[in-house]
Amino acid sequence: MTEHPRDILADSAQNWPVAATTTPFTGNKTSVRADDVMMPDGSTARRDYQVHPGSVAVLALDERDRVVVIEQYRHPVRHKLWEIPAGLLDVPGENPLHAAQRELYEEAHTKAEDWRVLADVYTSPGGSDEAVRVFLARELSQAEGERFEVVAEEADMRLDRVPVQDLVRGVLAGRLHNTCLAVGVLALQAARAGDGVDALRPADAPWPARPFPA
Repeated sequence: MTEHPRDILADSAQNWPVAATTTPFTGNKTSVRADDVMMPDGSTARRDYQVHPGSVAVLALDERDRVVVIEQYRHPVRHKLWEIPAGLLDVPGENPLHAAQRELYEEAHTKAEDWRVLADVYTSPGGSDEAVRVFLARELSQAEGERFEVVAEEADMRLDRVPVQDLVRGVLAGRLHNTCLAVGVLALQAARAGDGVDALRPADAPWPARPFPA
């Protein structure tokens, strides 16, 4: 087993040759691609996966150490899930911080003054190219103006603020399952136990998975 120093252990970008590709399905926001990928041994393997524009999520933390959470119905898993505000990167090359600020306003009618990056993750790299940036937002206040009008399943959303420790316990007990919520609260706890929240990357840190203009 190879030992890796903690400060250089990192995922590496690779781009194996594709002998053929098709797009058997194109939806409103995502599509499905089928690639015939050349393996290192010279063989070819079919890989079907979702092509996704990318997403952002916001762990919004108030002065009482509570997180802004939303309960929303998710049809593919037939559950109402407790989540943190999140949304798609609808515009190619969109600044993820601007998208996160928009989602926090639209879903929670909230704004924040302090923004940092908690984590960058691929949600399901075996079946999708979706990349998500999870932000930490602090110094919260109510957004100005009228609330954003929601439709469809979003009209049934329930908004709350829950202590960080309650969310951590819920994740570890198997009661809370949303990826961004789990990554967000556990990353926050790890940051607090390590170098501290102020050592987190700035909100405009580079994001190779979804590059954006400086």
